[in-house]
Amino acid sequence: GLPLIICFILLSAFLNIFMGSASAKWAILAPVFIPMFMLLDFHPGLTQASFRVGDSVTNVITPMMSYFALIVTYAQRYDEKYGIGTIISLMIPYTLIFLAVWLIVIAVWVFTGLPLGFDGPLYLSSTVG
Repeated sequence: GLPLIICFILLSAFLNIFMGSASAKWAILAPVFIPMFMLLDFHPGLTQASFRVGDSVTNVITPMMSYFALIVTYAQRYDEKYGIGTIISLMIPYTLIFLAVWLIVIAVWVFTGLPLGFDGPLYLSSTVG
Protein backbone atom coordinates (compact mmCIF):
# COMPACT_ATOMS: atom_id res chain seq x y z
CA GLY A 1 0.00 0.00 0.00
CA LEU A 2 2.75 2.47 0.87
CA PRO A 3 4.45 2.34 -2.57
CA LEU A 4 1.11 3.28 -4.16
CA ILE A 5 0.73 6.21 -1.77
CA ILE A 6 4.26 7.37 -2.64
CA CYS A 7 3.47 7.07 -6.36
CA PHE A 8 0.31 9.12 -5.82
CA ILE A 9 2.32 11.81 -4.02
CA LEU A 10 4.82 11.90 -6.90
CA LEU A 11 2.00 12.09 -9.46
CA SER A 12 0.40 14.96 -7.58
CA ALA A 13 3.75 16.78 -7.37
CA PHE A 14 4.35 16.28 -11.10
CA LEU A 15 0.89 17.51 -12.07
CA ASN A 16 1.33 20.56 -9.85
CA ILE A 17 4.10 21.81 -12.14
CA PHE A 18 1.68 22.08 -15.06
CA MET A 19 -1.59 22.84 -13.26
CA GLY A 20 -1.56 25.46 -10.53
CA SER A 21 -5.05 25.04 -9.10
CA ALA A 22 -5.19 22.54 -6.26
CA SER A 23 -8.97 22.28 -6.44
CA ALA A 24 -8.89 21.54 -10.19
CA LYS A 25 -6.27 18.82 -9.67
CA TRP A 26 -8.30 17.35 -6.83
CA ALA A 27 -11.46 17.40 -8.97
CA ILE A 28 -9.61 15.33 -11.58
CA LEU A 29 -7.76 12.95 -9.26
CA ALA A 30 -10.27 12.35 -6.44
CA PRO A 31 -12.93 10.45 -8.43
CA VAL A 32 -10.26 7.98 -9.53
CA PHE A 33 -7.98 7.66 -6.53
CA ILE A 34 -10.39 7.80 -3.58
CA PRO A 35 -12.35 4.69 -4.71
CA MET A 36 -9.11 2.98 -5.72
CA PHE A 37 -7.52 3.57 -2.31
CA MET A 38 -10.79 2.61 -0.58
CA LEU A 39 -10.63 -0.77 -2.34
CA LEU A 40 -7.17 -1.11 -0.78
CA ASP A 41 -8.68 -0.29 2.67
CA PHE A 42 -7.18 3.22 2.89
CA HIS A 43 -9.36 5.92 4.41
CA PRO A 44 -10.19 8.87 2.10
CA GLY A 45 -8.46 11.16 4.60
CA LEU A 46 -5.14 9.47 3.86
CA THR A 47 -5.73 9.97 0.15
CA GLN A 48 -6.42 13.66 0.77
CA ALA A 49 -3.33 14.02 2.98
CA SER A 50 -1.17 12.34 0.34
CA PHE A 51 -2.54 14.67 -2.32
CA ARG A 52 -1.81 17.72 -0.18
CA VAL A 53 1.78 16.58 0.37
CA GLY A 54 2.39 16.14 -3.34
CA ASP A 55 0.61 19.37 -4.17
CA SER A 56 2.65 21.42 -1.71
CA VAL A 57 6.20 20.29 -2.44
CA THR A 58 6.45 21.65 -5.98
CA ASN A 59 4.62 24.94 -5.42
CA VAL A 60 7.83 26.93 -5.29
CA ILE A 61 9.17 25.66 -8.64
CA THR A 62 6.04 25.89 -10.76
CA PRO A 63 5.63 28.96 -12.96
CA MET A 64 1.87 28.41 -12.58
CA MET A 65 2.03 29.62 -8.98
CA SER A 66 0.24 32.95 -8.68
CA TYR A 67 3.15 34.55 -6.79
CA PHE A 68 5.92 33.31 -9.08
CA ALA A 69 6.18 36.58 -11.02
CA LEU A 70 6.40 38.45 -7.72
CA ILE A 71 9.23 36.20 -6.54
CA VAL A 72 11.13 36.81 -9.80
CA THR A 73 10.59 40.57 -9.47
CA TYR A 74 11.90 40.61 -5.89
CA ALA A 75 14.92 38.52 -6.88
CA GLN A 76 15.68 40.93 -9.74
CA ARG A 77 16.02 43.75 -7.21
CA TYR A 78 19.20 42.04 -6.02
CA ASP A 79 20.45 40.76 -9.36
CA GLU A 80 18.92 41.93 -12.63
CA LYS A 81 20.01 38.74 -14.42
CA TYR A 82 17.64 36.60 -12.35
CA GLY A 83 14.81 35.04 -14.31
CA ILE A 84 12.40 32.15 -14.19
CA GLY A 85 15.11 29.54 -14.78
CA THR A 86 17.34 30.98 -12.07
CA ILE A 87 14.58 30.88 -9.47
CA ILE A 88 13.56 27.35 -10.41
CA SER A 89 17.15 26.07 -10.36
CA LEU A 90 17.76 27.69 -6.97
CA MET A 91 14.59 26.16 -5.50
CA ILE A 92 14.92 22.59 -6.83
CA PRO A 93 17.19 21.42 -3.96
CA TYR A 94 14.69 22.76 -1.41
CA THR A 95 11.86 21.07 -3.27
CA LEU A 96 13.66 17.71 -3.28
CA ILE A 97 14.54 17.95 0.42
CA PHE A 98 10.97 18.98 1.25
CA LEU A 99 9.65 16.02 -0.78
CA ALA A 100 12.04 13.56 0.91
CA VAL A 101 11.10 14.77 4.39
CA TRP A 102 7.37 14.55 3.64
CA LEU A 103 7.74 11.06 2.16
CA ILE A 104 9.49 9.96 5.35
CA VAL A 105 6.76 11.55 7.49
CA ILE A 106 4.00 9.80 5.52
CA ALA A 107 5.88 6.47 5.67
CA VAL A 108 6.37 6.73 9.44
CA TRP A 109 2.71 7.75 9.85
CA VAL A 110 1.51 4.71 7.90
CA PHE A 111 3.90 2.29 9.63
CA THR A 112 2.95 3.50 13.11
CA GLY A 113 -0.76 3.55 12.29
CA LEU A 114 -1.37 6.91 13.94
CA PRO A 115 -4.78 8.40 13.14
CA LEU A 116 -4.94 11.47 10.92
CA GLY A 117 -7.14 13.29 13.42
CA PHE A 118 -9.79 12.75 16.07
CA ASP A 119 -11.95 10.73 13.69
CA GLY A 120 -9.51 10.11 10.86
CA PRO A 121 -8.18 6.57 10.88
CA LEU A 122 -5.73 5.42 8.23
CA TYR A 123 -7.69 2.32 7.30
CA LEU A 124 -11.37 1.79 6.57
CA SER A 125 -11.41 -1.54 8.40
CA SER A 126 -10.79 0.31 11.67
CA THR A 127 -14.04 2.29 11.18
CA VAL A 128 -16.28 -0.77 10.77
CA GLY A 129 -18.39 -1.88 13.74
